[in-house]
Amino acid sequence: MISDVAVVIFGGVGFAIAKDCHGRTISTPYGDVTIYITRMSGSDVAIIPRHANVDEHMPPHMINYRANVWAVRELGAKRIISTNSVGTMKDHSIGSFVLLDDFVDLTKNRTSTFFDTETVHVDMVEPYCPEIKGCLADSLERKGIDYSEGTYVCTEGPRFETRAEIAMMKQFGDVVGMTGVPEVILAKELELCYASICTVTNYACGLGNGKLKLTVDEVVDTLRGAQGALLGVVSDAISNLPDDRKCDCRDATVGARV
Repeated sequence: MISDVAVVIFGGVGFAIAKDCHGRTISTPYGDVTIYITRMSGSDVAIIPRHANVDEHMPPHMINYRANVWAVRELGAKRIISTNSVGTMKDHSIGSFVLLDDFVDLTKNRTSTFFDTETVHVDMVEPYCPEIKGCLADSLERKGIDYSEGTYVCTEGPRFETRAEIAMMKQFGDVVGMTGVPEVILAKELELCYASICTVTNYACGLGNGKLKLTVDEVVDTLRGAQGALLGVVSDAISNLPDDRKCDCRDATVGARV
């Protein structure tokens, strides 16, 4: 256990790993996870590249979500800041940020619980940690960066969604992505604090002002352009997190067992 790591960042597509990061392997019951330790705002922070490492890119439906979240527990950390790329279904500006307040799970084949041998109905009335989210929002506001809040719809991938699917999902969701679930659920089951800051990289299928085809290149280009601002916001938020957690995340499984 690395007891002085208080926060773990789940890095999405294009999230840069600094050259001075110290890499190591964490063993979990679900497989090994590569983490990178760096200094951010005067604190040791761990980064877990969600899509594996720089030499390969794990597609969203194949990510070992349970191993990644369990690795946070092995580190002794209690907080996760997730960075995600999303498509907008509500006309958010490309390159802007969205803080999530709820989600809809439309994945199909992902294991979304640690409780395989007992029944635990974890409460999800507030999926995302209000303390972390509040610090992210404060940082964005201080920096004068455009952001909004909304509901995330998670699809299975790895394909992009169809126009008909987006037309359906935009009735109850604001942004769409492929990696935010089951992370948020698994974190809640381990009573960890979890919040997500999403970068809007594109218009969802059929909403791009007549542009029909969505390419990965435009997603990556947008992420590169927003990388500096994203790192600044996350670093600033980490520096303002309270030392002790007072949110309900720490009691998420209390009263949940049958």
